[in-house]
Amino acid sequence: MTAETSQTLDRGLRVLKLLADTDHGLTVTELSTKLGVNRTVVYRLLATLEQHALVRRDLGGRARVGLGVLGLGRQVHPLVREAALPALRSLAEDIGATAHLTLVDGAEALAVAVVEPTWTDYHVAYRAGFRHPLDRGAAGKAILAARQRPHRDPGYTLTQGELEAGACGAAAPLVGVTGVEGSVGVVMLADAVPERVGVRVVDAAREVAEALR
Repeated sequence: MTAETSQTLDRGLRVLKLLADTDHGLTVTELSTKLGVNRTVVYRLLATLEQHALVRRDLGGRARVGLGVLGLGRQVHPLVREAALPALRSLAEDIGATAHLTLVDGAEALAVAVVEPTWTDYHVAYRAGFRHPLDRGAAGKAILAARQRPHRDPGYTLTQGELEAGACGAAAPLVGVTGVEGSVGVVMLADAVPERVGVRVVDAAREVAEALR
């Protein structure tokens, strides 16, 4: 630290970096140990960051990066969308179904990028900005599956008729992308998702994750 820098701001930024580097959040005690300061200082830092929605604490008291971080730069979603589009286009054209990138927004799943196939006679209309609960639909359930199996390959998730009658979906979570929790998937009009679609969605999710690293 120098005379021109702020110790409190430095600690606050270090808190954000520590939280961004973990998928499971950190407790006050863990942050206190990592920062080398007492718990009272950590509580004050977290309270201030929470006021600005830069940090949120779950029911278990673990602190995580808050959505206010996205609000600091409105270009975050466009940048993520741009990085994901090549893989989404390839997926949509290959499968002949609407492909999407979905990110976590609080307790909801938010579609931030959607690509529809160009050669099909009909397909599911799906728009960027569409929201739904995390526990409904393949996109949200894939994210929840990754949370439950953080150190194992979560594979892909299939659903049928949960968001729209007659439509089924397949999605795979983004893995290994610090600070981004989301999934890549497809939605189609069919009685069931063909087996090859699940495998293809996993490959697309891997491509998007690599583009975001």
